[in-house]
Amino acid sequence: MTKYSFLDRNVSIFSKDLIKYDDQLSDLIKGSNVLVIGAAGTIGQSVFKEIISRKPKKIFAVDISENNLVELVRSVRSSYLNIKTEIKTFAIDAGSLEFKYFLRSYKPFDYVLNLSALKHVRSEKDPFTLMRLIKVNIFNTLNILKELDPKVLKKYFVVSTDKATNPVNMMGASKRIMEKLLFQESENFEVSLARFANVAFSDGSLLHGFNQRIQKEQPISAPNDVERYFISQKESGELCMLSTFLGLNRDIFFPKVEGEIELVKFSDIAESYLNTMGFEPFECDSEEEAIKSAKKLISMKKWPCYFFKSETTGEKDFEEFFSADSDLDLDKFATVGVIKNKSEPHDNNLNSFFKKIDNLYKNGAWSKDELVDCFNEVLDDFSHLEKGKNLDEKM
Repeated sequence: MTKYSFLDRNVSIFSKDLIKYDDQLSDLIKGSNVLVIGAAGTIGQSVFKEIISRKPKKIFAVDISENNLVELVRSVRSSYLNIKTEIKTFAIDAGSLEFKYFLRSYKPFDYVLNLSALKHVRSEKDPFTLMRLIKVNIFNTLNILKELDPKVLKKYFVVSTDKATNPVNMMGASKRIMEKLLFQESENFEVSLARFANVAFSDGSLLHGFNQRIQKEQPISAPNDVERYFISQKESGELCMLSTFLGLNRDIFFPKVEGEIELVKFSDIAESYLNTMGFEPFECDSEEEAIKSAKKLISMKKWPCYFFKSETTGEKDFEEFFSADSDLDLDKFATVGVIKNKSEPHDNNLNSFFKKIDNLYKNGAWSKDELVDCFNEVLDDFSHLEKGKNLDEKM
């Protein structure tokens, strides 16, 4: 057993609710038509497998990554015998015309899960990636909903983030705007969401980076003053499934953390992880020292590490799933908390936001400051944390 349970726990933190509601989940999923968008990502693959194990009639997987879709199907076909579910995969961009025509060709769907997102805080490092984040996280989410049939659709689930709570970065703020838009549309469609802890070793995450550094015999670096909660990849799929099929309209699910998940520093995880790999962490005073000493240290079963105080834009030093004025239901589920939300009235500020973003896009030129200003006009609780340095400048 390692110091941190998410590295090797065999029992899900959601096991109590999964056992209690197993029959209900199976009854809702069996025989249904399900669409998973972003199905080939870490969370997408996890929820896809959770759903297919409960025997839907058809399940459609859409993802921009052709290679990851191939691996998803191989993994599923290698895990389950006698699959009766019809599986269809489509390597298309969820923001494309091809995707729009796909929806029109294959709908209606009973359940649609949208896990496509730009999830990194570093996405605001330049105005062009930031504009794509806005298009994917906000515009696509709404455009997909508009193509669905409200008479048939039982639930539209979208993954959110803990960073949408009192957001300090553009990624979190984009998800907060997305939440508001969904609540605005919730009179016509049933919607539910989930705010996540960090998913351990998900693609592109810092812990996934640890694996890459080990394989490439490169130093590990991590902040020593940032604490986060972690869930496993399988648990991420379970949380999405619970919200999709058990959540009521406008519910946001989040993991209960008291006694279940520990709050840990990235630097502490790095040290524990290296111990499990059979290496002794060796702390260096600079990136330069870590790089120069890597070959020699690794040959001695020591691993060069550079730990530092966080100094990049948009990084909170703590994690929160709800704000002080959130309406919480902490009693219905043993392992999941629920944020209850009301229908949002149509907001002129949101309409103005869309028009301004569209105008900037059509003009073909925009700055990060202009986009931040657009966000500030929509969100009262947005306090952008600009430090003038982004994660691409760190090892």
